[in-house]
Amino acid sequence: MNGERNTVSDVPIQEIVTPRWISIAVVVLALVSLGALDVGWTVTNRSKALQQNLSALSTEAQETEQEDEVLVQRFAKVEGTNAQLQGELSVVTDRMKLTQVELSKRRNQAKDIKEDNDKQLANMENTVSGQLAAKASADDVSKLGADISGVKSDLDTTSHRLILARGEFGTLIAKNHDEIGELRRLGERDYYEFMINKKNERERVGDLMVELKNVNAKKNLYTVSLYMDDARFDKKNRCVNEPNYFFIHGARAPMEFTVNQIGKNKIVGYLSVPRANSTHAQVSP
Repeated sequence: MNGERNTVSDVPIQEIVTPRWISIAVVVLALVSLGALDVGWTVTNRSKALQQNLSALSTEAQETEQEDEVLVQRFAKVEGTNAQLQGELSVVTDRMKLTQVELSKRRNQAKDIKEDNDKQLANMENTVSGQLAAKASADDVSKLGADISGVKSDLDTTSHRLILARGEFGTLIAKNHDEIGELRRLGERDYYEFMINKKNERERVGDLMVELKNVNAKKNLYTVSLYMDDARFDKKNRCVNEPNYFFIHGARAPMEFTVNQIGKNKIVGYLSVPRANSTHAQVSP
């Protein structure tokens, strides 16, 4: 037994040496792992940054979409305003054309009246000259002078009446209180003058109920509703001195509603009624 032990102890023990390439491989693997960790960390940070950028872009896109909607609404409002202004411009243009036509008619009427007056005065002067030549009496001359003055006065009155404009139904149109008085003296129609200074309230004018709806003093336009029995007549955006005609049941001639003056929530004018249809006493001036 001792011999065997001595034999074993005498065998030399060899040291196990690790190969060098394994150490190098371990170091390389460690460096690769660190590089991978660094790349992963960088990728993670970039991913977060991209997500933040995408979130910011989404917010900007939403804000841009809202701004686009606001611009679309503003554009639609501008288009509506433009359409309204074009409509008002068309109405004003039509009124101006109508006014120019009426002005031309009045000038022609005034020209014809002047020519007629000149002819009548010339004829009257010839007649007076003949009468003066035949009569030497101072009293006769004085009487003839008075007759001439009366004729001239009648001619002036007739001229004034003829200068008044006529509406589409042939009625004379007055522009103020004095001209309304002239028309009353003709005795063809009854005239009811009015002044309405409240909106959305009905007021009686002759047999008519008048409700003032709106007044545009800058453009000389007004809107009213007229009530007669069970009938209603709406007159929108009417001009000053523009006659409004309407018929009642059984009438052959129309009533005429005309506004001569416009103020703040106020209209002044008259109602003209044919004598055949008048049931009220004449209103005093």
